[in-house]
Amino acid sequence: MNITKKYSNNEVTVVWKPALCIHSTICWKNETGLPEVFNPKERPWITPEAADSARIIEQVKKCPSGALSFYMNNEELNSNPTEEERIVEAMPNGPLMIYGNFTLKDKKGVEKKQSRVTALCRCGASANKPYCDGSHVKIHFTDEK
Repeated sequence: MNITKKYSNNEVTVVWKPALCIHSTICWKNETGLPEVFNPKERPWITPEAADSARIIEQVKKCPSGALSFYMNNEELNSNPTEEERIVEAMPNGPLMIYGNFTLKDKKGVEKKQSRVTALCRCGASANKPYCDGSHVKIHFTDEK
């Protein structure tokens, strides 16, 4: 099931797609995160009114899976597809990260537009192929295998 949840502070809306989340904890851990906005122990777990929009945007851009995205409330999500460069990066012992807009075609020929950040499985263990679901951590995947 593709659930999408939205949380807004009236200036920026944070979009969360739980099926894409690889639970990296980058959004909420003290060392890397913004715990006043992203707190998995609270409901709702995202409270964008707890920080300014610039800090929220900066944090959302760090999401390695693309489960978190944002749009400014005066713009439509993906209303202006960018012609930005696409970057593909193999994360050490982890997923294949694709930064930028692209179209993913599955084995049945169904196309899905992707934007911002997408994590694709490299270990073969994901239950959500072709997307990474964090299974590489459970199976101790390494680049040397």
